[in-house]
Amino acid sequence: RSDLLREMGVEFQVVPSDAEEIHNEQLTAREICQVNAYRKARVIAKRYPDMLVIGADTLVYLGVSLFGKPRDLPEAERMLTGLSGKTHQVVTGVCLIHLRAHRQGIFADTTDVTFRSISAEQIRDYLAKISPLDKAGAYAIQDHGDLIVDHIDGSLSNVIGLPVERLQEELVRFKTPDS
Repeated sequence: RSDLLREMGVEFQVVPSDAEEIHNEQLTAREICQVNAYRKARVIAKRYPDMLVIGADTLVYLGVSLFGKPRDLPEAERMLTGLSGKTHQVVTGVCLIHLRAHRQGIFADTTDVTFRSISAEQIRDYLAKISPLDKAGAYAIQDHGDLIVDHIDGSLSNVIGLPVERLQEELVRFKTPDS
């Protein structure tokens, strides 16, 4: 996300949020990401009320199955096995908050990602090349993604973790007081 913001030319400071993420079975992946992005941004905005805070949360889902960050390598292998040869969705929820200005905006973007059919050996080889434990769905499209991803339909930056095209639009709206 930092690389994407730098590419946008945005000045920023990374401040990790200790907000606990929710995973409620009553909510869609899109709703979960938006709630978690809000919770993360709100915690930081309280500490920096004069700053625009951007919070984000990304999930991978296939049907009703959610794929967050794997706890360990065996879980990462199971996730990639489950995604092999299928089209899944990546959703990122983003929240913009400026407490002092009493402004807030929340949105989500979804991208379809189709995986190649990948063998157990290919999965192990891929996992040896990346650090999957901090990545939703146990993969990073920007790190050797060509080994597992056949194609995407939608925003590549969204799959990386921040839909920059939509974020740029929202930042323009956010800076316009009458929007």
